[in-house]
Amino acid sequence: MLRIAVAKGRLLDSFLGLLEQAGFECGAVAQASRKLVIDVDRANLRFILAKPADVPTYVEYGAADLGVVGKDILVESDKNVAELVDLKYGLCRLVVAVPKASGISKVQELDFNSRVASKYPRTAEEFFNSRGIQVEIIPLAGSIELGPMVGLSEAIVDITETGRTLAENGLVVIETIMQSTARLVANRISLKTQREAIAALAGALERVI
Repeated sequence: MLRIAVAKGRLLDSFLGLLEQAGFECGAVAQASRKLVIDVDRANLRFILAKPADVPTYVEYGAADLGVVGKDILVESDKNVAELVDLKYGLCRLVVAVPKASGISKVQELDFNSRVASKYPRTAEEFFNSRGIQVEIIPLAGSIELGPMVGLSEAIVDITETGRTLAENGLVVIETIMQSTARLVANRISLKTQREAIAALAGALERVI
């Protein structure tokens, strides 16, 4: 039985839709709303419902053979997993945003040692280092938009789909760091021990996509 780690919500719902199109009947997952581990015997799959940020960890350490995770989280976590398939859904952007009132239009205009709040401290630091811009990264786990509003930071690095939440909080995007979609990833040992099953599943998803 292949073990797949995935977060509840839109990532899971879209993934189940792809699996159904690919011939894997997984309706039991949607019905078992309170369970964290769900076996679908007919499809020979076990679903492990985890927090999005934890999915790469479950996969790297072999608690799951496969995982479904956003590219943004995959890059931030820097886990040793194999990326197999771009699932082409969950499109969003990781951006740098500042208060509109600041008048800043590009990252080079940020003051030396400006404070940047983010749920993606590693990715944010690498981005600014690559541009030769000295900033102080402030890790946050909650509503990143609050940072500039209460004077905690001069800028933020956060994920956005439409930019609406940023605009509603008086923020404007000045740089896109990366685009992100959901990815199917695999444990590197499972790729050898479960090679045929993983190849069959990945191939079926690719044909549907």
